[in-house]
Amino acid sequence: MSDSPPAPIPVLLYHAVMDDPPAWIAEFTVTPRDFAAHLDAVLASGRTPVTISTLTGRARATAGAEAGAAAEVPVPARPVVLTFDDGFADLPGPTAEALAVRSLPATAYLTTGAITPGLTSLLPPAPMMTLAQAPALERYGMEVGAHTVTHAQLDTLRPADLHRELRDAKGALEDTLGHEVAHLAYPHGYNSRAVRRAAARAGYASAVAVRHAHSSDRDETYRISRLIVRRTHTAADVASWMAGGAADGERARTAPFPDSPRTLGWRLYRGARARIRGPEFAG
Repeated sequence: MSDSPPAPIPVLLYHAVMDDPPAWIAEFTVTPRDFAAHLDAVLASGRTPVTISTLTGRARATAGAEAGAAAEVPVPARPVVLTFDDGFADLPGPTAEALAVRSLPATAYLTTGAITPGLTSLLPPAPMMTLAQAPALERYGMEVGAHTVTHAQLDTLRPADLHRELRDAKGALEDTLGHEVAHLAYPHGYNSRAVRRAAARAGYASAVAVRHAHSSDRDETYRISRLIVRRTHTAADVASWMAGGAADGERARTAPFPDSPRTLGWRLYRGARARIRGPEFAG
């Protein structure tokens, strides 16, 4: 392995894009006007927007392949990935339209219990899309991944409950879309070695965490780092991330790096609390 530091790859984490979000998600919501400015900053950066499939080498192209054989889609030299968690109501409408008009691909991770009539999740009330709208995301050029069923803290669940969260979300999306769903986002980024192994066993080819850090070509496939986009982040902040720099004066690290003692301690505390209270909302 090279001794040179890994080149940062920004993987941006968005949630809702709306003017008047519920209070619980407001910190992680950007307005449509700011979102448009963010996208224009991405375009101006010279980076190549790709999906998680392309970043992880899972995307395939058939154009020009002999006898219908698939050819790998190469990862561009300076990629950027736009991701969206949960499945808020704006996603299959104005948000997808803003991406499509700029020919920007993205990956959306959907919490199936929050968007499926008759099911429930741990997400607080908010305007959400529906599972039936998932194919519309693909028509806009977005890739769809799973974000579990209930949005629980996966690293605190019993193995059987963890397996259901991963399996049932994947199955519901595959039944709706008619094809494999190979990518996962951990709710609030909470994961552990056991969770990462379970994701691989459930058939996922990759998983994104949070960590508020740049990814890189050396990052872990089942713990891809993302940068959290908050309502205070400006187009200038996004431009700085595109250059591998800081936002709001806070320099982002570049993965991979080990969990901090604080992260490990917080995981132990949450696990103990969950054994008393049961599964809790990851947020």
